[in-house]
Amino acid sequence: MTLTRRDFGRNVLAGVAATTLVGSGACGSEGSAGTGGSGGTGGANACTVYPQQTAGPFSLDLDQLRSDITEGKSGATLRVVVQVQSEACAPLKDLAVDLWHCDADGVYSGFAGQLGGLDTTGQTFLRGTQVTDADGVAQFESIYPGWYPGRTTHIHFKVHTSSVTEATSQLYFPENVSAEVYATPPYAARGQKDTPNDLDGVSGGALPPLAMITGDATAGYVATIVVTVA
Repeated sequence: MTLTRRDFGRNVLAGVAATTLVGSGACGSEGSAGTGGSGGTGGANACTVYPQQTAGPFSLDLDQLRSDITEGKSGATLRVVVQVQSEACAPLKDLAVDLWHCDADGVYSGFAGQLGGLDTTGQTFLRGTQVTDADGVAQFESIYPGWYPGRTTHIHFKVHTSSVTEATSQLYFPENVSAEVYATPPYAARGQKDTPNDLDGVSGGALPPLAMITGDATAGYVATIVVTVA
């Protein structure tokens, strides 16, 4: 039988209740928050507030546990590393993390009315769920997200802190990395994004701390973010 996120909700998460994201960096000594080689996370300064943000209009509960969410979509390779920790900055094991984003053309799976009039109802590309390991880490293999009018480059995520509670937010990218990616195929056909980080239509420019990025457009990227649930 295929294990789903809801199995974890019933069997593992029932005793955990939290809905607030409170951190962007792991506690401990200063250092890198991730490396391309291991995909893990290292120390940074004490936890700081990480705001919740809207799930947006294209959230879709697939209840599908998988690490590779690409489904053949072309684009710069991106590994997304999400580390979940407690208010005491201790890693939290066995929490389900949902992640979803648009493709290189700014299109989401699963919905009608996409850019260009596309209807992607029934499709599931660039969506999936992973469960945090002993280090509190969930990893996804994907592509660098494209852009669409009014929004800067972003990825949506939810941390399921129990079978009935969740924390929702988005992760963002440094401008220079997005500019580098969007100058390469298949992104280059659409040009650079129309909305910089400081004019984003959802955050109003008050972005959470940006993901730590390693790699390049040729070798691929790793995006690492650390969040705290309280």
